Amino acid sequence: MKKISELKKSVNAGELLVGTFQKTPSSMVSEVLGSTGLDMVCLDAEHSPFDRAQLDQCIFALRAMDMPSLVRVPSAAPEHLLNALDCGATGVVVPHVVSAEMAKTVAAHSHFGAGGRGYAGSTRAAAYTRKAMPAHLADSAAQTVVIAQIEDVEALDQIDEIAAVDGIDCLFVGRIDLTVALGAASPKDPVVVEAVERICAAGKKAGRCVGMFVGDLDEIPHWREQGASLFLLSSDHTFMQQGAASLAARVAK
Repeated sequence: MKKISELKKSVNAGELLVGTFQKTPSSMVSEVLGSTGLDMVCLDAEHSPFDRAQLDQCIFALRAMDMPSLVRVPSAAPEHLLNALDCGATGVVVPHVVSAEMAKTVAAHSHFGAGGRGYAGSTRAAAYTRKAMPAHLADSAAQTVVIAQIEDVEALDQIDEIAAVDGIDCLFVGRIDLTVALGAASPKDPVVVEAVERICAAGKKAGRCVGMFVGDLDEIPHWREQGASLFLLSSDHTFMQQGAASLAARVAK
C-alpha cells in the first residue's frame, strides 16, 4: 500500500502498482477500500454518477486513510480537473486524450503555473488556508499524478508525441474503447493487442509509466514484460457480485 505522498514517485519509478475502480458514490465504500492493501483507488466519475459533493466526500474518506485517490474525470474540461484536485485527489485520469497538444493542455490545467490550474488557498488540498502558498505549490508539483487515457485511433497516430509530453506521468490504456474504435470484436483481438503493445513501446521509449485495466488477470505477466506497471483492476461492483455469488454457491453445496 502506497501513501499519498509516495504515489507519484512510485509511478515515475515504474514500480508495480495495483488499484481498483470505485463506481459507487459512497464515502463508506471509499473508507472500506481505503483500509485495504491496494496502492490507490480510482473514483470513476466518467462512467458513474458522482456529483461534486459525493466526489468530495469520497476523496475525504480516502485521504483519512492515507490512500491515494485518483479521479477519472468526465472529460478534460478544466473545471473537472480543478474540482478533483481542489477536493484533494492525488491525481486525475483523463479520458480520450488524442493528441500531444491536448496532453499539454491537460498537464497545464492539472498543475499550477501561467495559464494552468487556478489557485485557491481555501480548499482541502491547501488545508483550508492552513498551508502557505509556497508549501501548497511545492506539494502539488511533487504529488499530483496526471494520467492520460489512450483509447482512440487518433491517439495511436500520435502516441510517441503524447508520451513525450512533460507533465504527463502515465499513459493508461482504455482497452475496451480502443476495441470499439478499432472495430474489433474482442479486447483480445490481435489488432487490439498490437495497439496496446504500441502504447507500451511508446511509454518505454519516453520513460513514461504505462497503466491499464485487464479483465483477465492471467494477462498481467505479458503486459509486465511489455513495460506496464500500473494496474487498475476490477471494481467495488465486481467485488460485491463475486462475494455474493461465492457465498450463495458455498451455502448451496
